[in-house]
Formats: sequence, C-alpha cells, structure tokens
Amino acid sequence: MSRIFITGSTDGLGLAAAKLLVSQGHTVVGHARNESRARGARSAAPDFEDVLIGDLESMGSVRALAESANASGRFDAVIHNAGIGFREPRKRTTVDRHAHVLAINVLAPYVLTSLMTRPDRLVYLSSVMHRSGDDSLADPDWNSRRWDGSQAYADTKLFDAVLAFAVARRWPDVLSNAVEPGWVATKMGGRSASDNLALGHVTQAWLAAGSEPGSHVTGEYFYHQRKLTPDFAVRSTDFQEKLLRTLEELTGVALPE
Repeated sequence: MSRIFITGSTDGLGLAAAKLLVSQGHTVVGHARNESRARGARSAAPDFEDVLIGDLESMGSVRALAESANASGRFDAVIHNAGIGFREPRKRTTVDRHAHVLAINVLAPYVLTSLMTRPDRLVYLSSVMHRSGDDSLADPDWNSRRWDGSQAYADTKLFDAVLAFAVARRWPDVLSNAVEPGWVATKMGGRSASDNLALGHVTQAWLAAGSEPGSHVTGEYFYHQRKLTPDFAVRSTDFQEKLLRTLEELTGVALPE
C-alpha cells in the first residue's frame, strides 16, 4: 500500500480520488487552503491521515506547505490536483504579483515538486484545453496581453503537461505522468460539463497507487486510463527546458537535477 499526498482535496476530483484510494487501503494526506476547508475535508473523508494547510496563491505559503509535507514523512506518490478554471472574467493578481491562475495551476505544483522529498510517482492534472495553450512563453503572467480567462487556463494546462514530461525526463527514477480528467461537472467544471464525472478521478488515483502493471509508465498523457498523444509541444525537450527556466525565474526555485 502507498502513502499519497493530494493537493486541492477538499472537494471535487481531489476528494473523490482520496476516497477511492483510502477505500483501496492506501494512506492519504489531503490538502486545504485554510483551516475551515480542512475541517470540511476531515468531515467528508474522516480516514485522511492528515490534512495539510497551504494557500497556493502565495509562494511563501507553498514553500511552507512543502516543509510541512516533508516533515510529515516521505510520500510514495503526489497528485497535483489543485487548480482553478477558465471563468475568471478579469485578471486576478496574487500577493507575489503573479496571475492567479498561473500561480495556483503551475507555479505551486512546480515549487512543490522542486522542494518536496522526491516520491516514486507524480501525477499532474492537465486538460484537453492544453492543445490551445500558447507555447511562446512570451507573457505567462499576462502583464502585457489583454486578459482572456479561457486562454490563460489553456496555457496553464499546457504547462502542467510539459512539467510532467520534463520531470519524467529529468528524473528517470520517478514515474511522472499527466492526466486529462475530462470536462466533468465539478465546481470548477460547471453544471454544463458533458464528461463522465464517475471517471474523472479514476486515472490519477490509478497512477498514484501504482499497483497495476499498466500504471508503471512515465512521460505519458492519459485520459480514462488510456494513453493519448498530447500536443507536440509537450514532448519537445527544448520547450520543456524553456519552461523550466521560466518557472525558475518566476519563483526563484530551481528543479533539482
């Protein structure tokens, strides 16, 4: 059995994945952005080993979360589930002066990956919208571009998939993969979402558990436990390195070799 950390696990797909993994006998540590949401998570899933607190909008809070996670003991797997969607009508800026969607969807998982004790398996949530992401990296924080919430989200989901593949290449001892959960009717997905909610959390839990031969892969992109071919930029070594340099510049944190 595995010990697994899931970011953004107070509701939606993160909570569903946590419940599934606990039902399979795994030990799961959840994550919430504040104590109030942590209490709700503990009530919804009383079998959590713990629920760590950290606001992913703040890079200082993300660093503290990494420290708390490391202090709690090594994890066999981490699911980078936390994220926000494409419905922000205006650009929101964090305390660190980053675009809100970039900070939560990309900078936080990058910093956690870089600072947490290296697990055996890493899972990053992407989206079909990654195929519309901008691979120029000209303005990832939307400082000069006219705000477009849908495009900003698509960019982050491209970056998440690229990060998964970059880690797979840089860290051959870690199984690192990206997952497209589908457009499902969670709080983030909205009521009009058309994909199968019952399957939205299964693939990331399957990869994190690592208990079946089919899950023992790295540098792959999955949808409903099937490998898909991602956008060509995801497999580009040059783009992976360019993204890692950009993320280091934005956060001041380097991905360890």
